[in-house]
Amino acid sequence: MDQDQKKLIAAKASLEYIENGIVLGVGSGSTVNHLIDILPSVRDKIEHVVSSSGATSELLKQRGFEVSMLNAVGDVDLYIDGADEATKHRQLIKGGGGALTREKILAGASRQFVCIIDDSKQVGMLGTFPLPIEVIPMAQSYVARKLVRMGGQPVWREKFVTDNGNHILDIHNLLITNPMEVETRINQIPGIVTVGLFAHRPADILIVGDESGVRTLTA
Repeated sequence: MDQDQKKLIAAKASLEYIENGIVLGVGSGSTVNHLIDILPSVRDKIEHVVSSSGATSELLKQRGFEVSMLNAVGDVDLYIDGADEATKHRQLIKGGGGALTREKILAGASRQFVCIIDDSKQVGMLGTFPLPIEVIPMAQSYVARKLVRMGGQPVWREKFVTDNGNHILDIHNLLITNPMEVETRINQIPGIVTVGLFAHRPADILIVGDESGVRTLTA
């Protein structure tokens, strides 16, 4: 079974969490794209859809969904998204596609957060995948110097601007032995909009597609 098939079975497994009259938040990335492809099969259950990125909104509209603004719908009943890395504790690194801020907002606003991944994304410790950080452009160099002092190697994601008009620094070689502590410490640096570390608000349910089917990790 290839990685795309594993992503698809994880996406299919998440459909069972979609209940009637739901406000659904939809994330971004290749695994979520599989979800969007099959989402019309449960269209009748979905009251409102909220999106984490312009790219996701466009895909949803192509499949006939009207995308609502978060401010208009209030809390989200269920948020489904992927991850670049995930641990057995359901803590995540996200933001490889650059949508981390809106993804973190939707995760925070959701009553239930389901993360869908293939087994290549499950790790023992976060940090092999470079940690994305969204920064206000004028603070980019200042933030980078602060992150060097933390032991990371920041690399500016050139020619990329987020949906919010900001820049991304990808932090390489940062050891994340205590994700909650690292998330708090990084968030305290002025000029950072969001860090792509989902530790204080981890996934409630992690669905992993692998050779044997799907594995589900919960609290």
